[in-house]
Amino acid sequence: MHIDVNEKALKEGETVDALLTELIHTKKLDLLLIAGDISNHYLRSQHFLEDLQQSAGIPVFFVPGNHDYWSKEHDVKDTNQVDAYFRSKKESLVEKPTHLNDEWVLVGSPGWYDYGYGNHEKYTEQQFEKKKYKFASWNDRHYVDWRKSDVTISQQMLEQLRKDLTAAGDKKIILMTHVATHPEFVVSLPHRIYDYANAFLGAKSYESLYQDFPNIQYSLMGHVHFRKTYRDQERTYLAACLGNKRHWSHKDVRTQLIKTLTVIEI
Repeated sequence: MHIDVNEKALKEGETVDALLTELIHTKKLDLLLIAGDISNHYLRSQHFLEDLQQSAGIPVFFVPGNHDYWSKEHDVKDTNQVDAYFRSKKESLVEKPTHLNDEWVLVGSPGWYDYGYGNHEKYTEQQFEKKKYKFASWNDRHYVDWRKSDVTISQQMLEQLRKDLTAAGDKKIILMTHVATHPEFVVSLPHRIYDYANAFLGAKSYESLYQDFPNIQYSLMGHVHFRKTYRDQERTYLAACLGNKRHWSHKDVRTQLIKTLTVIEI
C-alpha cells in the first residue's frame, strides 16, 4: 500500500483509511487482508491497521512486508524487535492461523526472500548477499538487520509457516505472504536487471508448500507492485498491490484502490 509514499497523490481532505473504509462499505466486505508494506515505519503501519478497523468496523488481517520492517525513520535497528512487536498484535497472522468458519482457515507469514528466483548461473549467493548491483542497492541492505542471513530468516519463516499450515488440518486454506512464492509472480529470466533483482522478490523454496498442503485454495502475495491473478487446476494465486504512485497511469488514490481491491467469496 505504501501509504506514506502515495500521500502526495491524495486530493485535499482525502486519507487512505477513509477512502478504503468507503470502499469496504460499498463492497460490503466481511474482512480485509493486507499483504504487507503499509508504510516505512512500523508504528505508522500498526496505527493504520487499528484506525482502519475502527472506522470500517470489520477485522483486518496483515502480514508485515520488508518496508514495514525498515529502520529508516526510527532508531530500532534490530529487525527482530520490530518483528516481535508485530507478532504481539492481533492483526498479525504470524503463528496465529485464523479459522474463518467451519470450512476455511487463514494462514499467513511475511516470508523472506531466499535468492532462489535470481539467476544463479550469473551470480553467486555471496553476490546476492551484498544486495548491491553496480551503482544501485536493494534498500533492505541499509534498513533491515535480522542479525542473520536472509536465507536463514527465509527458512525460519518457512518452518513456522509449515507449523501453521499443519495446524489448519483438513480445512481449505487461504495463504497470505508478502514475498512471491510462485514463478508467475517474478520476472522471467534472462533479464538484464532482474537476473539480479529477482533474488529479492520471492522465496522459491516456498513453492514446496503447494505440493505438501494441497488444501491451499488461495495464495495471496504482495511485494511485487503489480496486479495479477493466475489459476491452475489446484488453486488461485493473487497479487493485488496498490504499489507506488510513480507506476500508476492515473494518479488518483481512489481510482487505484478500486482497481486494486480483489474480493474473494467463500
